[in-house]
Amino acid sequence: MPDTPRPSVDDDPVPVVRRTDLGQAKLLPDIDHDGGWLLSLDDTPQSYVDLGDPTHLEFEYTQRFGHLVDALAPAGQPLDALHLGGGALTVPRYLAATRPGSRQRVVEVDGPLLALVAEHLPWHGPGADITAVVGDARAALAEAAPGSLDLVVADVFHGSRTPGHLTSVEFLRLASAALRPGGCYAANLADGPPLAFARAQAATVRAVFPEACLIAEPPVLRGRRYGNILLVGSTGPLPVADLVRRLAGDIFPARLTDGADLAAFVARTEPVTDATATDSPPPPEGAFSVG
Repeated sequence: MPDTPRPSVDDDPVPVVRRTDLGQAKLLPDIDHDGGWLLSLDDTPQSYVDLGDPTHLEFEYTQRFGHLVDALAPAGQPLDALHLGGGALTVPRYLAATRPGSRQRVVEVDGPLLALVAEHLPWHGPGADITAVVGDARAALAEAAPGSLDLVVADVFHGSRTPGHLTSVEFLRLASAALRPGGCYAANLADGPPLAFARAQAATVRAVFPEACLIAEPPVLRGRRYGNILLVGSTGPLPVADLVRRLAGDIFPARLTDGADLAAFVARTEPVTDATATDSPPPPEGAFSVG
């Protein structure tokens, strides 16, 4: 399906629609915010980008990624990061803007989607050392040099589900091996009642990393509704107090769960292995859809 020609800078932005490897992608301009664009795939929101201000994080889960990025190291210190799942590169753009000089690699399995974003929402600019390639997330992680990264971000959805091969102990061991001492792994997941997937993923992270925490809005954590969950593992101490303070300032505050509380959340749930891994559960109808 051909997409709408890219408008000139003097034109009003118009929606763009293109068929990609994983579905029908749409780029929708935010009529209430100049420079804002929403990327959806099969009407499931994937990313929001503000071309004029990459520090503007529209989605709550990306704001939590931003808090983590801000808390990991002193302000402005560059980080070496690998992003598994590209979307519209919201988090890489944020990291480039807040920590200039960061070296970032983005791996996206959907080549036509990456080409669409590069064409209409280019990410190159001052301080943006971002390389984006087409490939499988797990294969890219396996190829990362040991101890070469400060941050691994996993935000991979095929449609609205996380692929099973990116949820196992074996996968997380690859992430741990790629991280420097004190490095951090962060995954965006989605789950709803009874939170079986989230508990299993928390158990898996705790089986690999000496430090772990889970961040979600209280109604999601209590199993009352479906929503995003940020799961974090680290090879060293996590900046828990700083994260809690930042999360408390959000319009929709999220709760950080770690230590004994995270152990209680996991209870007797076993870690996921390659032999037992399955895709994350589908969302309830209408949970994330857009027109």
